[in-house]
Amino acid sequence: MVGLDIGTKTIKIVELDRDGSSFSLSASGIVGFSGNSVEKIIDDKEMASIAQIIKKLHAETGASSRDVVFSIPEQAAFTRTITFPLLTDAEIASAVKWEIEQYIPIPAAEAISQHIILERNEKSSPPSVLVLLVAAPRVLVEKYTKLVQLSGLNPIAVETELIAITRCLAPVDKTSLLIDLGANSTDIAIAKNSLLCFSRSIPLGGEAFTRAVSQGLGVNVTQAEEYKKTYGLTSSQLEGKVKGALDPVLRLVVDEVKKAISFYQSEQKGEVPTAIEISGGTSGMPQIITSLTELLGIEVSVANPFARVKMDPETAKKLAPYAPLYAIATGLAMREQ
Repeated sequence: MVGLDIGTKTIKIVELDRDGSSFSLSASGIVGFSGNSVEKIIDDKEMASIAQIIKKLHAETGASSRDVVFSIPEQAAFTRTITFPLLTDAEIASAVKWEIEQYIPIPAAEAISQHIILERNEKSSPPSVLVLLVAAPRVLVEKYTKLVQLSGLNPIAVETELIAITRCLAPVDKTSLLIDLGANSTDIAIAKNSLLCFSRSIPLGGEAFTRAVSQGLGVNVTQAEEYKKTYGLTSSQLEGKVKGALDPVLRLVVDEVKKAISFYQSEQKGEVPTAIEISGGTSGMPQIITSLTELLGIEVSVANPFARVKMDPETAKKLAPYAPLYAIATGLAMREQ
């Protein structure tokens, strides 16, 4: 299976071979691109340009399959957890179909949706079923589908980014919190027993950190990006000026993470996550792990999406610096047909 992650600044491809419950890497690649994100594309010329980039990347990785699972941005989807009485699977499907417009801000006819039964609580009072509803605008899904087809590939499924990340990173036996630090947004997931139970997307990402450095130090965006990547949240470098510029943005992200945990506890009676993993481009910023651990009071680590994937030592060494960028693509490639 091929996972295709079309981000705001980069496109990632991962192809995995499955043998039962284990995986081996058969192809991977990443490429940067400039221009509008897919949601903002307004003409066929721009669509064709990105399609050509995807087609070239697929060829260069040596991926053997043209069947792909692709993702749509978390901020473009509507993800809700709904509690129903203790109904059968068929009754829940019917209830979701008839009640969906209560939970999403667009007409049902304009959305593509699916639901997942997360938990049956037969001992609760009253007995209940917890269901995850995921919906996205039909026009957006069709735009991504067209882009994949223009790339010469065969789209067989679409998922949100956090569902893919959860499949890839969330442990089976605990409640975990996953944070994907993208270019334009930070996506937050709480997962229980490897299932996505709560999601939130905030419009703060790597570019917001870069702008903060640019404005705080009075340098251009290119220089600010270099400062961010080189010095990050290190207080001993450049008299702590870069850290000082980055801190307010980081605290906004931390506040949203705390709100997510609080909401999950109050609405779903869930446990406090015992571990946090971060992925995405900004996860490599110096000292971000230390800073997040101190601010959240929970151990934070950089995600390794290839932890369950077999590969030769040379490939593993080559991919290691970029591994956190591949969480979404790897999770997509792990999907069962």
